[in-house]
Amino acid sequence: MTDVLEIKRARIAVTLAFVLNGIIVGTFVSRIPDFKATLHLTNSRLGISLLMAAFGVLTALGPIGKLTAKYGSSFIVKIANPILCVMPILVSLLFNEIWFAFSLFIYGFTLASQDVAMNTHGVTLEGRSGKRFMGRFHAFWSVGGFVGTAIGGVLAQAGLTVKEHFLLIAVVMFITSVIISSMYLTADSDKHVYSDENKAKKKRPRLIFIMGLLGMAASVGEGAAGDWGGVLTRETFGASPFVSSLPYIAFCFTMVIGRFFGDQLATKFGPNRILKLGGLFGGVGLALGLLAGGSIGVIVGWFLFGSAISAVIPLLFSAAGSMANKRFAGSISPAEAVAMISGISYFGFILGPPLMGFLADAITLRWAMLVPAALAIAISASSKIFTSE
Repeated sequence: MTDVLEIKRARIAVTLAFVLNGIIVGTFVSRIPDFKATLHLTNSRLGISLLMAAFGVLTALGPIGKLTAKYGSSFIVKIANPILCVMPILVSLLFNEIWFAFSLFIYGFTLASQDVAMNTHGVTLEGRSGKRFMGRFHAFWSVGGFVGTAIGGVLAQAGLTVKEHFLLIAVVMFITSVIISSMYLTADSDKHVYSDENKAKKKRPRLIFIMGLLGMAASVGEGAAGDWGGVLTRETFGASPFVSSLPYIAFCFTMVIGRFFGDQLATKFGPNRILKLGGLFGGVGLALGLLAGGSIGVIVGWFLFGSAISAVIPLLFSAAGSMANKRFAGSISPAEAVAMISGISYFGFILGPPLMGFLADAITLRWAMLVPAALAIAISASSKIFTSE
C-alpha cells in the first residue's frame, strides 16, 4: 500500500514537472517578438541567438545523463526544477545581444537537464509500477506549452513588459517546484553507478542510436508543422491569417489527444503495432492532404499526421528505459539512454526548419512537406525494433 501511495505521489510530481517545463517553454516562445524588438535584431541575428539555446541543450545532454545515472533522477530534478523556473528572469534582463545569447545558452542547458531527469524519473515510475505513463506525461507537457503561450499572449496584449511577465511566471513556477520536491521517489530508485571495469568496457548500444534516429524523424515533422504549416496555407493557397493557423492547431490537438490515450493503446495493442499503423496512417494522410491541395487538404493532412507521431517520443523513452534495465543492463543506464535519444531527436528540431526552407526554394513548399510524410512512413517501417523491448 505504501508503494502504491509513493508511486501515486511521484506520478503527480512528474506530471507537474512536465507541465512546468511546458509552461516555461511556452512563456519563452510567446515573447520572442519582444526580444527581437527590444534588442533591434534582424531575422538572422535573432536566429543565431536562438540557436544558442539549442547549443545549450546539446551541451547538457551528455553530462546530465551521467549525473542522473550517478545520483538518481529525483536528486537532479529537485535541483533542476527551481533553477529552470528562474531562467525566464535571466533571459528577460535583455542587457544586450551578447547577454541575450549567453542567457539562452544557460536556459537551454537547464531546460535539457530538467527534461532528462524528469523523463528518467517517468521511466523509473513505469518500471516500478508495471504501467505506462510517458504518453500522458508528454500530453501534459503539450498542455503546459499551450497554457504558457496563451498566458503570454494575454499578458503581452495587456501591456506587461517581458520582465514583469517572466517574473510573475517564475514566482508561481518556483513555488510549485518547491511544493512537489518531496513527492518524488528516492534517489536510490534509479541510481546506476558502474565500476571502473564496467566503464572501460561500456559501449553505447546501436539500437538506442537507431531509436534516436526515429525520434529525429518525428521531431523534423513536429518542427515543420509549427514553422511551415501556416506559411503553406497562407502563401500557397491564399488563406486568411486565422485559417492559416488551423493546420498547427489541428496538429497540436491530435498530439495532445494521441498522447493522452497513447499509453492505453500501447498497453493493449503493443508499441510495435501502434507505430506501424499510426506512422503509415499519418504519413499517407499528410501526403494525400498535400496532393488534394487547398487549405482544407493541408488542415486534414496535419490533423492525421499529428495523430501518427504523437506517441513516438513517449514510446521511445519508455522503450529505452526498459531496454537499459533489461537487455542492456550494465552497458547503459536509463538516464543515459534517455539523454542519448533526446540529443539525437533534438537535431530534428534544429535541422528540420532550415531543411524545409531549402527544399521549399528548390521544389516549392507544398512538395517539400512530403518529407515529414515520408519520415512517418519510415517510422512505421522501423517499428519492429520495439519487439526487442
